Amino acid sequence: MTSSVGYEVLFHRHPGNPILTAADWPYPAHTVFNAGATRLPDGTTLLLCRVEDRRGHSHLCAARSDNGVDRWRIDPEPTLWPDPERHPEELWGIEDPRITFVDELGKYAVTYTAFSRGGPGVALALTSDFRTFERYGLVMQPDDKDAALLPRRIKGRFALLHRPWMAPCADIWISFSPDLRNWGGHRQVLPARRGSWWDANRIGLSPPLIETSRGWLMLYHGVRRTAAGSLYRLGAALFDLETAEQCLLRGDSWIFGPETAYERQGDVGYVTFPCGYTLDADGDGINLYYGAADTSVALAKGSIGQILDWLDRHGTQ
Repeated sequence: MTSSVGYEVLFHRHPGNPILTAADWPYPAHTVFNAGATRLPDGTTLLLCRVEDRRGHSHLCAARSDNGVDRWRIDPEPTLWPDPERHPEELWGIEDPRITFVDELGKYAVTYTAFSRGGPGVALALTSDFRTFERYGLVMQPDDKDAALLPRRIKGRFALLHRPWMAPCADIWISFSPDLRNWGGHRQVLPARRGSWWDANRIGLSPPLIETSRGWLMLYHGVRRTAAGSLYRLGAALFDLETAEQCLLRGDSWIFGPETAYERQGDVGYVTFPCGYTLDADGDGINLYYGAADTSVALAKGSIGQILDWLDRHGTQ
């Protein structure tokens, strides 16, 4: 399918968007956005939403739905509060969770941004029920964010994708650990492009990587700075299945960006920022949950097969 201006459409917005806003919340909230996502064993879709209060500080709150679209059951109080007394890295809030179920552990790994005087860093917590959490604290020091764990070990080690800031650019890196606490083997896997590209100078992982028979599919955000501000749009790349380090294909064009009023108007306009997805029973349909203008949560649906086909036709090595 192509758009009115001739571009191929890979993600279709749900007609009920935005699907979650602060008006849905059972307690005072300024904005709700950037939700991690997973499907629970009983088929329920769980979104772990970033909720910002009027101080500008964020916490995480779970919303559950039988169909992943509406009739959300939202926790009556925050699901995961910042805990600055025991974790000073969370002094100014916790943000932008990504969720990965790690079969070896039988638990969900939640990576999130912990924000404090030192800047944003990557924190990790494990949970089996999204009621209680085992915090591991910082696993990547500031300035670092946009992180997600792979669901299985790579050559015997856990692997984490993340985005350190090294002025003037921010690129995507991978790091490895034997125990989720000690990390090394840091390596850049996807650089931000230079010049006038849509993803020049600053990129970051969006939802966790998607394992396919052809490799790890990465959906990543690129930031283009303009005279009117920054544009956040989505691109795609494919990585080697055995190492998760070698980029096999990278699309030159962005595939999803702010077009609607709820994506262009909000606290931070012109932002589409996915942190989570679920897959349909066929393993091909993808439900992408994204923050719209840093103000609400929206949903777009696509096909893994179509994205891979698009990369074959429009990607470069």
